[in-house]
Amino acid sequence: MVEYYSEVFKVLADATRLRVFNLFLASKESLCVCEIVDALGTPQYTVSKDLALLRYQGLVTVEKEGLWGYYRLKDDEPKNHELLAFLKKFLTGEILNNDRRKLMERLALRDQGKCVVGFVPKWELQQLMRERRVTAS
Repeated sequence: MVEYYSEVFKVLADATRLRVFNLFLASKESLCVCEIVDALGTPQYTVSKDLALLRYQGLVTVEKEGLWGYYRLKDDEPKNHELLAFLKKFLTGEILNNDRRKLMERLALRDQGKCVVGFVPKWELQQLMRERRVTAS
């Protein structure tokens, strides 16, 4: 078990991967790559590479729905339960809180629980979020 945790902490030692993982801890839902990209403001290739490493380590899993891939925490693994509880407790701070806030704004654009926006320019995403806020008011 020590070897397993050693490898997990090596993967999570990267700041971007830790931020990605933080989003999974904050959401009960599976996340689309574009939602993670928008929440972090990080290039898609970086997020995809980090998701592949998290998946290889057994921390996340992916479910394909047509062209869309939805990633979620692999929280059904007993060896991950204590690790997830530990990380939920200690992953705090302005950057991580801001990432979680941006993710919740992005998830509000979903239709029937699924991402329908995809990859769009930042200005278009901001416009969609403003429209959503006005409609929700």
